[in-house]
Amino acid sequence: MGSNLPKLHMQTTIQTGSQTFPSLPFPINYNHVSSSSTLLNKSKISHLCVRCSLSSSIPPNSKEAAILQAKTCLSTTLEKPLNNPKLTSRLRKLKQPRFRVEIPVIDDSPESLSQLAFEVFRDIPIRRKGSSVNILIIWPNPTFLEAALEAFESNPSNPVEHVDISSLSDGDTRILNSADVAVFLAPEDSQLAVVKEAADSLFPRPVVIFNPRWAFEDENEFKELSGFVGSFDVIYSFMGLEVKGLLSNRKGVIFKCVRDGVVSGEKWNVLVEEEGELKVVSTFKARPSIGEVENVLYNLMAMNSPVTKSVKFLKDLVSNVTGKK
Repeated sequence: MGSNLPKLHMQTTIQTGSQTFPSLPFPINYNHVSSSSTLLNKSKISHLCVRCSLSSSIPPNSKEAAILQAKTCLSTTLEKPLNNPKLTSRLRKLKQPRFRVEIPVIDDSPESLSQLAFEVFRDIPIRRKGSSVNILIIWPNPTFLEAALEAFESNPSNPVEHVDISSLSDGDTRILNSADVAVFLAPEDSQLAVVKEAADSLFPRPVVIFNPRWAFEDENEFKELSGFVGSFDVIYSFMGLEVKGLLSNRKGVIFKCVRDGVVSGEKWNVLVEEEGELKVVSTFKARPSIGEVENVLYNLMAMNSPVTKSVKFLKDLVSNVTGKK
């Protein structure tokens, strides 16, 4: 049976660190091995309310769906702490809300990421009693900042401000005073010390890391900053998988989507293409390592193929999420 996956950008590659990741298309059909098939009707995506309920096991099938899911996840998750009166206090017994969002893109250029940020944060429906929510996006360098200012120029009424992280590197955090939420967009691992210092200054206000420019597998090497990075709850993430067997290659997805703003208890789903559909083959309570995923997929493919040669993560499953060709 032929695959129903649309063949978009199949030869495109992006470079992340020392690894090159081939791009993958959006999946269309989804299934769970223990339940009936669930389909996302792409024609209805544009009619969905951004406050719609999310399915925790279904990855997006288009760039619009990916942005809608991430936007809904982020807004509903932020509403709870922003409407908590205790956040006006600086009592250290409070836990600072720290969240992480990952939307893979085909390239991480300033233009691409600033357009993605515009789509996510433009009119993001965060409800708070009494006042609007001021969002501060902190970019990794002046080039990204310039692209962001240009992208957001068409919507000047949006309460989103922009700075680059170098304005915080000298320890002057006064620019953070007016922010209700701070979003570090595409930070690099070399900037983590500055991110931590700024997060401490923002306490107890929420902090978001959006599309960090490091691999999950590298986080154990961050030494004393590993704990800080690990304190961020992943509320939305999905990453492509490429499974190379002796006789065939298969595509898959690792996916997590927090539903209705409830951070605890959401599982990581591993889905693999079978006969043109993505089926949930395993779930994890914590983010799985590539070794754990490899074991799951090895056992799955061993039933159909003598050897599974390798499994690797693909960071650009949402190959066209920014709308760029």
